[in-house]
Amino acid sequence: MMAVISAAEANRSFSRLLREVAAGRSFTVLSRGRAVATISPPQQAAATYGAARERLLQRLIHQVPSDGGRAWKRDELYD
Repeated sequence: MMAVISAAEANRSFSRLLREVAAGRSFTVLSRGRAVATISPPQQAAATYGAARERLLQRLIHQVPSDGGRAWKRDELYD
């Protein structure tokens, strides 16, 4: 489970926060009661990135072109 910390507290104790993240903990940072950031170790971020990339590629593979496959010419883009 991800720990929750206020933005003010994260700012006051940023060095401690980074040490805890390096040890494997993750934090959700709140500003005025709303989640504004997630701080997590890079291994978790890399896994999330890989999963998101795979979902995007699968969606693009199955996406039907909206214009029937028309090839745009450079000059047409700048009219």
